[in-house]
Amino acid sequence: QVQLVESGGGLVQAGGSLRLSCAASGRTFSRYAMGWFRQAPGKEREFVAAISWSGGSTYYADSVKGRFTISRDNAKNTVYLQMNSLKPEDTAVYYCAAGAYSSNRFEYDYWGQGTQVTVSS
Repeated sequence: QVQLVESGGGLVQAGGSLRLSCAASGRTFSRYAMGWFRQAPGKEREFVAAISWSGGSTYYADSVKGRFTISRDNAKNTVYLQMNSLKPEDTAVYYCAAGAYSSNRFEYDYWGQGTQVTVSS
């Protein structure tokens, strides 16, 4: 069992930066790939970024490639999402998830409660 708690969301102006954190409980954190997803009002939850269990592999949605960076610290049971050059269209609730190394949300077994990111123009 893995419990996930996100933090670091907030209100930022376009062009600004935020770093999201996702703290995991449980000793099996390092066995899971981790992903970040987001959901804007009226839209489906969409993939943002994923990182393999070792941190050696990452991939990103085209919409965030070059602006966002996912990383993890298995010693701290934490995964991060560094978000730079933020745009108003990045506004959403951001969720971290633990599961398979995938962009498919149905392949993730555990989810956090989400953290709101709002980017003003």
